[in-house]
Amino acid sequence: MIQQALQNLQIETLNPMQVAAIAAAEKGDVILLSPTGSGKTLGFLLPLLGLLDAKVSTVQVLILVPSRELALQIEQVFRSMGSGFKVNCCYGGHPVRTEVKNLSQPPAVLVGTPGRIGHHLRRESFSTDTITTLILDEFDKALEFGFQEDMSYIIGQLRSVRKRILTSATQMDEIPRFTGINKPIRLDYLDNTTAVPNLVQKIVIAEPADRLEALFALICKIGDKPTLVFCNHREAVERISDTLWDNGLPNDIFHGGMEQDDRERALIKFRNGSHRILITTDLASRGLDIPEIEHVIHYQLPHTEEAFTHRNGRTARMHAKGTSYLLLSPGEQPAYLKGVPDTEDLSGEIVIPPPSPWTTLYLAAGKKDKVNKVDIVGLLLKKGELDKDDLGLIEVLDFSSYAAVKRVRAERVVALVKNEKIKGKKVKIEISK
Repeated sequence: MIQQALQNLQIETLNPMQVAAIAAAEKGDVILLSPTGSGKTLGFLLPLLGLLDAKVSTVQVLILVPSRELALQIEQVFRSMGSGFKVNCCYGGHPVRTEVKNLSQPPAVLVGTPGRIGHHLRRESFSTDTITTLILDEFDKALEFGFQEDMSYIIGQLRSVRKRILTSATQMDEIPRFTGINKPIRLDYLDNTTAVPNLVQKIVIAEPADRLEALFALICKIGDKPTLVFCNHREAVERISDTLWDNGLPNDIFHGGMEQDDRERALIKFRNGSHRILITTDLASRGLDIPEIEHVIHYQLPHTEEAFTHRNGRTARMHAKGTSYLLLSPGEQPAYLKGVPDTEDLSGEIVIPPPSPWTTLYLAAGKKDKVNKVDIVGLLLKKGELDKDDLGLIEVLDFSSYAAVKRVRAERVVALVKNEKIKGKKVKIEISK
């Protein structure tokens, strides 16, 4: 069953941590300590294939996560495994009515944030009687976000749990009693955090007044590679974004003050290559599905070594290469910076990189309208007259979908499919704003 799931995921081999996690889960409770980007999600999802019972029609596994983005990511990975078991996720910002409808035909695996899962338990949206497996993913982050009370309440309602798996990207000397974890097998792979062989660190020296100018020059030098720019404050994120747009550098932003739909759309455009620059707070340093980041830029220095590590963990993932740039004032040397990295030379002519060849189409229909990727591919290739090479990543959400298409073909495609239908229903299709 696991081999079939790996085949569906197009994964040839598991890493040592994932192999150890699967073996440990067969024996008892597990505490898995492993850095961001190391593949923990498969480490706890694959063991479920041997635990789920097709004869049980109610929720069997509850996965608590600290963020909606992580919930959506886990839901997508589990679906891609092709197990045949239903999965749903619940999170703040998602319509409660939709979630209640989903839970009326309960999934085998339920993923959610503590606040929203707690809400559903209080209104008795689903039964906990058959929940035998509890997974606390990114548990350290959940505590940091203040979810302790919600998690304690939820776990207190689970009377039938026989297996508990807790994951963390940082050391946890003490596990709160409310988790109910009993004599766990402890797997510690955090040594990998400080030994990322393919991560190159560089510094850019600039006076505070010239920092934005230096960032612009650096991004122009990096060119067209996927880049994350980290700031400490939302205001800085938006200020930098406006400046880059004004100077001809398309980008997107991601922070906790944004509406959920806007955050999802920003990540989708970054994933599909429509935007190569994402400016963000530390909210994007963990738990997001944004692969193949080649460059991380610390526009503002993180306050702790742990935050620095998590930011850098977005690049050089799973044997890939990456570069981490720190913008420093003259004489500035953060304590967690080991040694003195090479200085990036930004002299010379600034050449603004060309825009991405991709743009994103928005379709006002999704999973709840019974629309899937195959429907969208068929529409855009047949009616939109696209070649396969003109169509990129497609993502289908509950009530909307997004498709990357070659920028030069986008306006014509929209015109061609303007009056077409999907599943017998006319659907609004436009270039995503």
